[in-house]
Amino acid sequence: MNILIVKMSSLGDVIQTMPVVQDLRQQFPDAHIDWMVEEAFAPLVDRVQGVRRVLPLAQRRWRKSRWSEATRRERKHFDQHLKQQSYDAVIDFQGLIKSALEARCAHLNPDGFSATYGNRSDACGYEWPVQLLLQRKLPMPERIHAVARYRLLAGLAMGYEPQGQAVYPLHRSLPTEHSTVVFAHGTTRADNEWNEANWVALGRRLIDSGKRIALPHANATELALVHRMAQALGDQVDIWPRANLSEVMNRMAATGGVIGVDSGLSHMAVSLDLPHVQIFSQPRAWRAGPVGCSHQIAVGGEAAPEVHTVWNAWQSVRHQASGTHLA
Repeated sequence: MNILIVKMSSLGDVIQTMPVVQDLRQQFPDAHIDWMVEEAFAPLVDRVQGVRRVLPLAQRRWRKSRWSEATRRERKHFDQHLKQQSYDAVIDFQGLIKSALEARCAHLNPDGFSATYGNRSDACGYEWPVQLLLQRKLPMPERIHAVARYRLLAGLAMGYEPQGQAVYPLHRSLPTEHSTVVFAHGTTRADNEWNEANWVALGRRLIDSGKRIALPHANATELALVHRMAQALGDQVDIWPRANLSEVMNRMAATGGVIGVDSGLSHMAVSLDLPHVQIFSQPRAWRAGPVGCSHQIAVGGEAAPEVHTVWNAWQSVRHQASGTHLA
């Protein structure tokens, strides 16, 4: 059996789809699973145990030069690579027109099918024309956590009911630098941000307790922020060099935990099973926050949490993880 996962972006959504691979492997041990994803996230999908082929495409980059010779050449090469394999199931986990159109390009076996969402769920991306583009339109609950939604879609498409807690089947190293805490401060959404002064105040508490602070960054604006934070916090801060996502994951996996806003790096912390506090400045924790794990919790919601709330949550997750991560 050959199955194609179509989940192209964004970082957090790609990570939250990874448990589907574990579910499929349990149900169909002999299945071959391929994954279509934006090129920036391909190195992460390549780390998922059970994925045979990663099919990186560059929709974001191609849109900037849609009619150039280089883009047409790359597009043709991608289509040829995609069609080297025929599929028994092509499942669009994105639920957008752009993803459904890409899913339609895959070659189906005579009895194969394509599937996607049959309706919108609260706070989840969805465009109704996908119902006209793919064969099976599968019903979703109105309110459901993102990870559960992905797992449910796969189960409905393939005829099984997902069981148990989500498992992220990643190739990863074990944590080694337990004294380091990552601040996953970056976000593309202004309503996800946590105040800079709060990060500095929290950093001082952690440093006073014997921790070092690691500060990743992804662009010039974030780099300026981490330099200001480092200047305020002193020598117990490490500014990570800008790196690709796979390298960031390697660095994160070797730390003692993560405190971050609702962002891709926070979902990465969840996938690595690290002690984690996820900060919400808007009421989306029910959809995107960590679930089913006592050493990973969400704080905030209607408004951004205070520093003491995040600090107390960090103390709690450290205590819960002490037998596994901090021994």
